[in-house]
Amino acid sequence: MKSITIKGSKRESVGKVSTKALRNAGQVPCVIYGGDKPVHFSAEEKVFKSLVYTPNVYTATINVDGHKVAAILQDIQFHPVTDKILHIDFYQLFDDKEITMNIPVKLTGTSPGVLNGGSLRFTNRKLKVKALPANLPDFVTADISGLKIGSKLLVSSMVNDSYTFMHPDNTVVVQVRTSRNATAEEEEATEEATEAAAE
Repeated sequence: MKSITIKGSKRESVGKVSTKALRNAGQVPCVIYGGDKPVHFSAEEKVFKSLVYTPNVYTATINVDGHKVAAILQDIQFHPVTDKILHIDFYQLFDDKEITMNIPVKLTGTSPGVLNGGSLRFTNRKLKVKALPANLPDFVTADISGLKIGSKLLVSSMVNDSYTFMHPDNTVVVQVRTSRNATAEEEEATEEATEAAAE
């Protein structure tokens, strides 16, 4: 999985007054959990754009005053009106400890059901995956080339040795449903066949 580097400064004070002052200065207060003790730091809001405002998922290499920590974004708070980032929680990664993340699903192939007029329903655009940090994928591939009208692609058919899906096996990832157009075409074909038989 790709990583983004974030450069921050350690926060000496974590009270409300200092937190407000940081935000007024364009800084985002952050905390890294998961290590021996929480690490409080702040960084410019703009450095988080490529981590937050994207459909992709990244790990983060956080450089706090020269000390680097590998982490993932765990929680983020936005201002209810302005959508400015108010606070971010990170969770520290360790090479030998599995971590759970929501990973984007990427569709591949062409569904014959869709070509025949069916409607593609992309039910789960992200799936919760558990793996060692080194095995976390950038995305999970879902092959829809075998989906006919009425077919479903389940999590159970996407098993991978590098990571584990944290969903029931019968979780539907994507399906092809009958659309009105497909139904109309089928009815027309049936009527034509009936008329031909009558002749």
